[in-house]
Amino acid sequence: MSNTMAMATRMKLSAMMFLQFMMFAVFWAQLFNYITNQGEAWVAWRPWILATYPLGALASPVFGMIADRYFNGEKILAFINVLCAVMFFMAARATSGLELFVYLLIALLFYMPTWGLTAAIAMSNSPAEQFPQIRVFGTIGWVSSIAFGLVAKYVLKTGGIDGTNIPFYCGAAVALVAAGVALLCPKIPPKGKGQPFAPADALGLKAAVMMKDKNFCVFILVTLVAMIPFNIHFSFLGGFLASKGIEDVTMVQYIGQAAEVFCILAVTWAMRKFGVKWSIVAGLAALVIRYVAYYLAAGTLTELLYIGILIHGIVFGFLVIGGQVYVGKIAKPEMQAQAQGFYAMMAFGIGGVIATFASNALIEHYTEATVCSWDKVWLVTLAVSIVCLVVMALFFNPKEDKQKNA
Repeated sequence: MSNTMAMATRMKLSAMMFLQFMMFAVFWAQLFNYITNQGEAWVAWRPWILATYPLGALASPVFGMIADRYFNGEKILAFINVLCAVMFFMAARATSGLELFVYLLIALLFYMPTWGLTAAIAMSNSPAEQFPQIRVFGTIGWVSSIAFGLVAKYVLKTGGIDGTNIPFYCGAAVALVAAGVALLCPKIPPKGKGQPFAPADALGLKAAVMMKDKNFCVFILVTLVAMIPFNIHFSFLGGFLASKGIEDVTMVQYIGQAAEVFCILAVTWAMRKFGVKWSIVAGLAALVIRYVAYYLAAGTLTELLYIGILIHGIVFGFLVIGGQVYVGKIAKPEMQAQAQGFYAMMAFGIGGVIATFASNALIEHYTEATVCSWDKVWLVTLAVSIVCLVVMALFFNPKEDKQKNA
């Protein structure tokens, strides 16, 4: 491959990441407040609507298996994005919480597997260690999604789009463009083509055999539990910011994604310098620092909440992206998409479902007369984060240069 072709491939993969994460980011951060604004009938559906993202991740191994065995990865991605565009459009027109839940569930059952699928597509064209340099454009796309709100507020003078249905229309438009870009990406033929089908493949159980490795098992289980403190920031932070009188919730939340750009670029260097273990441990340590900051911010030190937001880049970059790199390094070539799908299912699927309902229950438990005691909520998430940090530091000891699949 020539340098020109290599650069062209890199640009296509970067554009793929940029649009794939932008279409989700443009509506997700403001979803909590949008549901709340619709009244009590919609609020009753709030945990289910917010659970569509982890429920969607449960389908990741299925699409990983399809990409590994039957169809080119880039064609699957294009099909998914067209379907998502239709569902986001319908979500914008939903007239009840139930309708919104159904449309988003269908959309995210297809969309969430693309987090693992795009990782597999990228790693098929570059070494796993260089993946963060391509994945960072997903974060840039995430941050750039605030441009829709800025244009609406300051150019069109509409007062912004937070808390309205407009972000769903924006997501639909981005999804259509992303479908076209996916077809321009390098062809990724199924490397496991011809292998016999087994129900275990569709359930992701073929990749689950990797759990026989002690270090991989520790990594997956800790990641699953860590999703509780991770997800409450990801899906419920809007409520905390609103309680502190913060306006433009989406833009404030995405300050963390802006910082994430630089942190993801540091993941490659950190893994070479300190190894997989300590890079992932650094992500968990950042999670602990975040909830110390939120706990103090729930009191009189409101300004500290920005520390918790800014540190998101270290949490996501070193814990989640570092985890994808780790999975990519130990998975066999013919199981890359399934392995990434299994990781996504365990972290964002099973872990996310548990985290969403646990977080909603935690917030409701500490809420009286519509006022939430956020300091108590953050104290619980802090304790969970500390446990995850200690377990990973003590029991996760991969030997990177000698790792093999079980």
